[in-house]
Amino acid sequence: MRLMSPPVGLTALTDTDLVGQVARVLTQAIVNGQLLPGAKVVEAGIARELGISRAPVREAARLLEQQGLLVSHPRRGFFVRKLEARDIDEIYDLRICVECHAAILAAKNLTPANRAALRKQIDVLHETADLEDHARQVEEDYKFHRMVIEIAGNDRLLKVFDDLSSELRMVIGLIGRLYDDPHRIAQTHEALLDVLEQGHPDVIAARFDYHIAAAWREVGKLVREIPPSTNGAAT
Repeated sequence: MRLMSPPVGLTALTDTDLVGQVARVLTQAIVNGQLLPGAKVVEAGIARELGISRAPVREAARLLEQQGLLVSHPRRGFFVRKLEARDIDEIYDLRICVECHAAILAAKNLTPANRAALRKQIDVLHETADLEDHARQVEEDYKFHRMVIEIAGNDRLLKVFDDLSSELRMVIGLIGRLYDDPHRIAQTHEALLDVLEQGHPDVIAARFDYHIAAAWREVGKLVREIPPSTNGAAT
């Protein structure tokens, strides 16, 4: 008799946009650690938990493979991607280039309305810290950085950032686990808003560079310390 895979802890779906819904549910499960790096995405088990057929699960897995969250192996199926040290370096190298430049542009476009929106987003980060909802805080952290790039007004910068969005969610998820106090995530964004309000390009670039590079160092260290037996390809 074939053994059933243990439940991951997903919520049944009722929306008609099944592929999109499944992709979002799986993304959240990866970000919050329900599906760990290297874990196999068992289509039958996930379909059973979500109350749907296997077809939309397979299509969602293909979508997440294109976004860099999953990898597929012939005749073995889909697995949660494992971020290697080189992946971290490439992601953060690009983040620094994109976000430092976008922040300088955003400062020039800062208005009372979008300044208030950024302030409100920091308040949301503090609120989610109290909820102990790691996945939610990851999303709110991501939203703050995306808002800065939206304010910059450069659609191509925003597209590059969005193309990295899935990998960034995984990485930001790792960042969240570095802080014993979840409020530290919100506090690190206070300084970013301060320099945007001051409007000095060199100071803005230096602060965003420091913010992203600090996370780069810590996440890179975290990934490098994972034993090869748990950070290698699933078998």
